[in-house]
Order: sequence, then structure tokens, then C-alpha cells
Amino acid sequence: MAKHIETGKTGESISVEYLVGLHYLMLHTNWRHKHWEIDIIATKNGVLHFIEVKTKSTNKYGFPEDEVTPKKFKFLTQAAEEYLYLNPQWKRIQFDILAITLYPQMEIKLIEDVYL
Repeated sequence: MAKHIETGKTGESISVEYLVGLHYLMLHTNWRHKHWEIDIIATKNGVLHFIEVKTKSTNKYGFPEDEVTPKKFKFLTQAAEEYLYLNPQWKRIQFDILAITLYPQMEIKLIEDVYL
């Protein structure tokens, strides 16, 4: 398996544990519709969270959250619109980024209520 794919899978498993520890209820991981994907869909305190997970081995070439470009965010919002069309009961939503750096020591940052 390619190194970046392995790093991404590691980050996604870390992110689920981290969010569960913060009392999020996981609804979906890697939810797909057509060519769009949402890494995590979760709920907490009546708010539906669409969470983009970005993981990097180190910060040597930038921070993981910097990888969420306006184009990537547009895809995330398009996927969220489709999810909400299929699940119209949700009235309160939020977009978040979970940035994980693995080395030299693990760092996890939850950046909440993002809009690009």
C-alpha cells in the first residue's frame, strides 16, 4: 500500500477515536455519493458535523489543514447538500476540519465551523 494511503487510513482511525472521546456520535465514515466523499459525518448536541480529515506524517512541508483548498471545500459542501437532500431532518449543520500530524509527536487539531 502506498505510504500516503496508509497515512490517511491511520489518520481516519485516530480521528474516529478522538471524536468519540469528545462525545460525537458517528453516523458515517467515508460516506460517498457519485464522485464526492465526506470523511466523517457525526452529530453532537443536535448539530450535524461534516468533518474533513487531513493527516500528514510531519509538518515539514506544511500543516495538514492547509490541504483543504477552496476546491476541496466546494466538493465537501456539494456532498453535504446531497446528504441533506437525502436526510432533510437536519436543520443545524457545521463543517469542521480534523488535522492530524503523526511525527515527531502526534498533534490533533479540531478546527470547527469552517467556511472557505
